[in-house]
Amino acid sequence: MPLTPLNALSPLDGRYFAKVSPLRDSFSEFGLIRLRLRVEIEWLKALCAEPSIPEATALSSDALAKLEAVVAGFSESDATEVKDIETRINHDVKALEYWLTQRLTGSSEAQRTLGFIHFACTSEDINNLCYALMVQQSRAQTMLPALDRVVEKLTALARELADLPMLSRTHGQAATPTTLGKEMAIFAARLGRARARIAGVRISGKINGAVGNYNAHLVAYPGVDWSGLARRFVEDLGLEFNPYTTQIEPHDNLGELFDAYAAANAIIIGLDRDMWGYISLGYFKQRAKPGEVGSSTMPHKVNPIDFENSEGNLGVANALLQHLSAKLPISRWQRDLSDSTVLRNVGVALGHTLLGWDSCRSGLAQIEANPVRLEEDLEQAWEVLAEAVQTVMRRYGLDQPYEQLKALTRGKDGITRDTLHAFIDQLPLPQSEKLRLRELTPSRYIGLAARLARDI
Repeated sequence: MPLTPLNALSPLDGRYFAKVSPLRDSFSEFGLIRLRLRVEIEWLKALCAEPSIPEATALSSDALAKLEAVVAGFSESDATEVKDIETRINHDVKALEYWLTQRLTGSSEAQRTLGFIHFACTSEDINNLCYALMVQQSRAQTMLPALDRVVEKLTALARELADLPMLSRTHGQAATPTTLGKEMAIFAARLGRARARIAGVRISGKINGAVGNYNAHLVAYPGVDWSGLARRFVEDLGLEFNPYTTQIEPHDNLGELFDAYAAANAIIIGLDRDMWGYISLGYFKQRAKPGEVGSSTMPHKVNPIDFENSEGNLGVANALLQHLSAKLPISRWQRDLSDSTVLRNVGVALGHTLLGWDSCRSGLAQIEANPVRLEEDLEQAWEVLAEAVQTVMRRYGLDQPYEQLKALTRGKDGITRDTLHAFIDQLPLPQSEKLRLRELTPSRYIGLAARLARDI
C-alpha cells in the first residue's frame, strides 16, 4: 500500500501533513541523508584545501563545481539508491560513503581524492553535525517565525484591550480587577523571554574521530593541526566547536534547546487554558467561520477547538522534548547507540510544537472581547474593593482595617455599592479620602494595568 495522508501512522504525516511541511525538508529521512552528503562533501573539500595533506590534491574550480552539483542535485531517487545500499550493508552513513564514491568514480580529478571521502571519520562525526544543522535551520526558518506570530498577536491584543476592565479570578474566585489587555501582555512578555532563550542556545558540533582524540588522523598525518582544522570546519558550518567529546558530541546544547522549547510550550498551554476559560465565561466571543460545524448535534456551538488543539499538541510535544533533553546528554562510556533512535524524533517533537503554536495563533485571531459581559461580572463583585478600603485605612492608622473588611465581606453574598458606601461613610477618615473611595468602582479599580498593557 503506497503511503498517503490517509494511511500514515503518524498524524504529522497524515492529518497534519500540510501544516508541518516546513519541517519536512530538514527532519525527513531524505533531509538527513542530504545533510550527510553536504557534510561529507564539505569535509572532503576541507581536506583537499589543507596544504599539509599533499595526497588530497587541491581541487580545481571545475572539480569543486561538480562536487557542489552532487549536493544541489541530490534527489529522492538518489536517496533511494543510498537506502538500497544500506539494506545490503546495514549501515546508513557507510551506505552514503559508498554511494558518493560510486558517484565520483569516473571523474579523473575526483578519482584521486576518493580515499579522502569520510577520511578518519566515525559516523557520529557526520551525524552530530547534521542534527546540529537541522535544529539550527529549523529554529531560524520555521520555529522562531511561528513563535513570533503568536507574540505579535498577543501584543496587538494587549494594546487593543489595554483599557478594558476585567474581573480577576485568583483561585477561581472574584479578585482585584485587571484589564483584558494586561492579561494578554503578560503572556506576550513571557513568550518574549522564552523566545530569547530558544534563540540564544548555541548549537555545537565535533569532527574528531572515534573517541574524540584524533587518533587515526594523527597516525596518518602527524604534522597536521587536526584540532585547528576541525575547529575551522565546524565553525564554517555556522556551529560552535566542541573540543571535548567522546565518540559522540554530548548533546548538552540540544538538551538546553529542547528544554527552552518545552518552557515556551508550557507558557502557551497556560495561555490556551486561560483563553478556554475566558471564552467559557463569555469574556471573549469567537467569530463563527462560514460553513464550519461546531458540534455534530448542537447547531449553535462555536467551540474553542484551536486552543484545545494547541493544548493537546503541546502536551505531546513536551512529553517528547522532555525525554530528549533528559536522555540525550547521557551515553554509556565512550558511546552507546541509544541516542540515535531518539534523535530521529526531534522532528516529531518540533512538529507537534509547530502545530500547537499555529493553532494558538489561529484561536487568537478568531476572538473578540465582550465588554458587556465583562462589565456584568464587575458589577456583581463590589466586594473586591474591600482591598482598596482596608489599604487606605492602614495609611491613616485605623484600628484592625483588614479584620473589619473581612467581617463585612468574606463569604458574604449581596455586597453592593450601597453596602460598601455605608461602611466608608462611618469611617474616621478625612472627607476627601471618603469621597475618593466612594468614586471607586470595580471597573475603575485597575491600578496601572492599562499602562502596562500599552507599554508591552
